[in-house]
Amino acid sequence: MKKIFALFFLFLAFSAAFCYFQAKNRINATSENDKIVLVEIPSGLPSSKLGSLLKEKGIWTDELAYKVWNKLKQPSIQKGWYEIPPHQTLDEIAAILGSGKTATRKVTIPEGRASWEMPAYLKKAFPNIDEKRWNDLVQDPKFARSLGVDANSLEGYLLPDTYPFAIDADEKAILRQMVEANLKLRDQLEADPRPSKWKTLGSWHKVLTLASVVEEETGIPEERPLIAGVFHNRLEIGMPLGADPTVRFIFKNLTGPIYKSQLNSNSPYNTRKFKGLMPGPISNPGRKAIEATLHPATTKALYFVAKDDGSMTHFFSNTLADHNKYKDVAAKNRGE
Repeated sequence: MKKIFALFFLFLAFSAAFCYFQAKNRINATSENDKIVLVEIPSGLPSSKLGSLLKEKGIWTDELAYKVWNKLKQPSIQKGWYEIPPHQTLDEIAAILGSGKTATRKVTIPEGRASWEMPAYLKKAFPNIDEKRWNDLVQDPKFARSLGVDANSLEGYLLPDTYPFAIDADEKAILRQMVEANLKLRDQLEADPRPSKWKTLGSWHKVLTLASVVEEETGIPEERPLIAGVFHNRLEIGMPLGADPTVRFIFKNLTGPIYKSQLNSNSPYNTRKFKGLMPGPISNPGRKAIEATLHPATTKALYFVAKDDGSMTHFFSNTLADHNKYKDVAAKNRGE
């Protein structure tokens, strides 16, 4: 009898050990998804319900293993969108879902784009972006002030960059993130101990306003300080900036000819007609254009004209007579 009991207990011990190792192996298995799966964790979801969500997404279908693991670990998960890579253990999945690092989509906004051009870039990652809602928010003074912008529009305050936007971001969230980046740059540049044109211009709004023209006038980084120097010289002597991009902004005429009727516009943005700065930026300048505006090249030049020789660079001159000569050279370069 003792021998039978001993064998029985040995069998139980063996069975328990077998079950333990089986359960351990099942718990330590990896997920069944062979590519990244996007999962939304709703607010207040208990970990006991997570197993059903993982099964629904085809990530983890072994319900028993999940229940055992959940009782042992009692994981903490957070609301948000998460990307689950292939072949993850339950511990690794829990670490992702408890990190609070919401899944993102990267979008690059090039330098010098006007606000109304940006939805075209955003729609590649966020197809539900509403252009009208976007434009309405950009032009909403109340919304601008809620973001810390002392202006009637967000034009100029949407810093170009490559952004990791939250996957569920809407128009407001995206605008908020871009404005925050702009104002962070403002604080960094304001703390720069080097002498700058900040006091001359008087405000961050005016810095962005002039920088937006500098941005539009040249795509050559090395020329930006020179372009900025010319504009600062013109402002100092009361000479109109004379920048065609400001006229293009009025009519949203980004390419093609500028007509005489447009040059005669009475819009305060028409720097071909009126002296001083426009009421606000005509596009969203990048960091390099802003830095060039604050730290322009020292130059006596008052004029510049595109060489039109394929170099994308400009002739700079101190006098109108030299400027006219360079205009003739540019015309010859165009074959006129």
